[in-house]
Amino acid sequence: MAGKEAKRTLITQKQVLSAGLRPLEPMDINKISDFDDLAKAMAKTSFNGRRVGEAVEVLCEMVADPECFVVATFSGAMTVAQMGLLICEMIDRKMINAVVTTGALMTHGLVEAMGMTHFKCSANLDDTELFVKGFDRIYDTIELEKNLDDLQLILDNVFQTFNRRFTYHSQLICQEVGKYLVENVPGRGILKSAHEQKVPVFIPAFTDSEFGLDFAIFNSKEEMAGRKKLRFDPYYDLESFRSLIEKQKKLGIFTIGGGVPRNWAQQVAPYLDIRKKRLGVGKGFKSYSRAVRICPEPVEWGGLSGCTYSEGVSWGKFVSPQKGGKYAEVLADATIAWPIILQAAIQRLSK
Repeated sequence: MAGKEAKRTLITQKQVLSAGLRPLEPMDINKISDFDDLAKAMAKTSFNGRRVGEAVEVLCEMVADPECFVVATFSGAMTVAQMGLLICEMIDRKMINAVVTTGALMTHGLVEAMGMTHFKCSANLDDTELFVKGFDRIYDTIELEKNLDDLQLILDNVFQTFNRRFTYHSQLICQEVGKYLVENVPGRGILKSAHEQKVPVFIPAFTDSEFGLDFAIFNSKEEMAGRKKLRFDPYYDLESFRSLIEKQKKLGIFTIGGGVPRNWAQQVAPYLDIRKKRLGVGKGFKSYSRAVRICPEPVEWGGLSGCTYSEGVSWGKFVSPQKGGKYAEVLADATIAWPIILQAAIQRLSK
């Protein structure tokens, strides 16, 4: 009846537990001996602490499932921020099966894989002075312009070995550069690990990076010398990734940031759907059922980086929680949350 006060039902704690609600527990640091313990304790707290703990749970679940093919997407200046070895670790430990990333992230990763270094940016230098000195600033970190010039010379040697009869795409270029690293460069590197573990690496916006510009400069030099240019077609990446995903029984995704890598990896589900509807080929949607993302961008800004997984359900990109989907979204700086989540997952999976 309108205006009548609703009567509240008071239930006991036992009834709450039987309804499936999980109890919280105070954080007791005296009971924590490693990152796994910390993550389990955080999962029983609130706010982003709980999100971190739940991210470890979901990551471990999809990595431990032999039928789950895990795609990792990376954006932002993660290699400049010294997070590159985290990607190597995830590849080497077979925690991820494919990588989708930005060309910039791979460029700066190659700089370090080749033995060059990034530096802290001094607060007393202005950007005009940095430009004059040949220092390229990424927030609080410096990339030497000479590093990029030296990288171009190395990549020229790799590109020179390419077959002019082939049409290249980012996955194949990354594979060949990874092979060069394995054969010629000591130490660790993302593309080196990817080549060794046979993990494909895709750079959808390849031309939006120094890596892509190096390829363009090489082609320009070849043309100026009267030689045949290398051919490049980004749609080979799309079809290679689509074919790879189509074969899998289950899909998981681990995302740092958002942007093109995240959207490109997620759009494979709608692509499979429209192939079936418009071309009459394939079986249609194949959606991610497990997902973890670490990104501080809020949803209300409207960007893809802050887009929730629940929104992705409406596009068919993700399986809804009601149908078995399981997700964790950590709204935090990846340089803080990612090392904790990864180390906790490694410890938990090794127990």
